[in-house]
Amino acid sequence: MSELQAEQSAAAPTRRGASAGWARNQLREPYLQLLASQVLTGGVALAANILMVRALSPSGRGEVALMLQVVYLTTQVLLLGTERSFVASYHDAAPAVAVRAYGRLLLVPCLLGAAAAVVFTSVAPERLDPGTDIVAMLGAYALVETAILATRAVAIATGRMADFLYARVIESLLLLALLVTLFVADVSHPVVWILAYLLSGAVPTCTFLTIWLRQPVRTAAAVPPGQNRRVRKEGLALFPAALSNMAMLRADRLALPALASTSALGLYASVATMTELLAWPLRAYADSRLGRWRATHRDGGLNARPIVVTAAVYALVVAPLVAGGLYLLIVPVFGDQYAPAKVVVLPLVAAAGLYAVSRISLGLLIAKGHNALVSAAEITGFVVSFAAYLLLIPRYGLLGAAYGSLLGYGSCLIFALVTSRLVRDRAVAP
Repeated sequence: MSELQAEQSAAAPTRRGASAGWARNQLREPYLQLLASQVLTGGVALAANILMVRALSPSGRGEVALMLQVVYLTTQVLLLGTERSFVASYHDAAPAVAVRAYGRLLLVPCLLGAAAAVVFTSVAPERLDPGTDIVAMLGAYALVETAILATRAVAIATGRMADFLYARVIESLLLLALLVTLFVADVSHPVVWILAYLLSGAVPTCTFLTIWLRQPVRTAAAVPPGQNRRVRKEGLALFPAALSNMAMLRADRLALPALASTSALGLYASVATMTELLAWPLRAYADSRLGRWRATHRDGGLNARPIVVTAAVYALVVAPLVAGGLYLLIVPVFGDQYAPAKVVVLPLVAAAGLYAVSRISLGLLIAKGHNALVSAAEITGFVVSFAAYLLLIPRYGLLGAAYGSLLGYGSCLIFALVTSRLVRDRAVAP
């Protein structure tokens, strides 16, 4: 062996070790861990969607979708817009400190929400009251979903995304096992399927909250005075954005049964549940980078244009692939009774692409301190989409809902892009 060959042989293990270390570091990247949790959740959501459409009639699938939308909207009300403001303000905090801080933020909204549920069951007219047991179940599920989103914000802020990923793995496996059991047992009552979601989310979330709370905290890691007040203030500025975003995403599911039928909602939700997955990678990236973007902005080095352009390229490349695959697989996977849902594939995929890019644009605005503009963008999207639902659904059914979503998401993105070019950057307090 020559001297050169000997040197190359000796250097090979070092290069391999460096490559392995780089790979491990990349896997620890918060964005990839957050994206992995969302991909896992999305995969299970896809499997759950298939199981439900096979086990339930379009009407029953629509009832499940309706109850889920009520829970998701309630969750946003309880959070009061604090998710992203918490991530930006508690960057690098200790897990136990962050959990206690978020618990204090959520205490009053959750108590008020429980009181509102009691009042609703007491005064609601019979035709609108689903029953005390169902209201209690939906309330419990809303608390679980609130805790899940709160732990997501805590995990991003404190660098504990691996723990959050483990929790979501447990949740996904448990949910999948429960849903397969319901499918095999031929359970057709929608409420039982909702209970599976509640149980699978509660077990791992409570477990990891307990683990985080038991971790020791250094005295230096205490919360600065007034930190929660700043989080609440920013959260309230973002609350219209959070509520409008959720309404923009979910109002179609609420409008369809009212203006068309629960069967139309079942057809629509079978496609919309999968097209939403297109936006998850960009949303995960924006959420995981929020604290870093704000720090970069304070230093004067945040350049938004290449980030937005990259997001647009992603949407342009991925959207056609998703549309083609989904259009071809609807009937083989869901069955012949879901064939009418093919008509909404293209507008819903296009809407999801626009929504994905808007998550990046709005995240950059939050990093620069323009929370009011973020709320204005989300409100614009909601108003346009809701008006379109009222006009189009009575005439075109589920296709009208799809085009309403396309118009609403597009309006939100256009507003965010235009205002980001017109407003001046502002200083953001640490």
